[in-house]
Amino acid sequence: MAEQRRKKNKNREKDSEWKERVVQIRRVTKVVKGGKKLSFRAIVVVGNEKGQVGGGVGKASDVIGAVKKGVADGKKHLVEVPLNKAYSIPHPTTGRAGGARVFMRPAAPGTGVIAGGAVRIVLELAGVRNILAKQLGSDNPLNNARAAAAAIESLRTLASVAEERSIPIEKLYA
Repeated sequence: MAEQRRKKNKNREKDSEWKERVVQIRRVTKVVKGGKKLSFRAIVVVGNEKGQVGGGVGKASDVIGAVKKGVADGKKHLVEVPLNKAYSIPHPTTGRAGGARVFMRPAAPGTGVIAGGAVRIVLELAGVRNILAKQLGSDNPLNNARAAAAAIESLRTLASVAEERSIPIEKLYA
């Protein structure tokens, strides 16, 4: 009996390491035969501040249900962030989603997260502490969050590049 309780507590601890932030809640309507059906759309970003982050969208007839669905969707779309010693990204990158473009550049220690809107939330929950980012094009928070995730996904470390080329890392510096 005590072992089952411990297992449940471990599962709760694993779930509690994930932090979630709501980016936007919108009231949306669908026109049906009897009139308009009202529901809510929640854009949620989920991250563990240790290099994993994901964005999700949830729709439901109430806000709490929409947020729960958004969290579940965010956990399905997790992206791994290769962080360096300065808690920054290894190289400049750009991500695209819809009409949104997000440009990211590594920054020196002590710079902080210089980004706006949904991109800032994505980077903070990813565990990035020093970065410069700019939203270009669309100001749609959903597309900007997706573009930030796409930019993070395109990042490569020196070790992964060396492995792809099947050469030692020391040769990359030469």
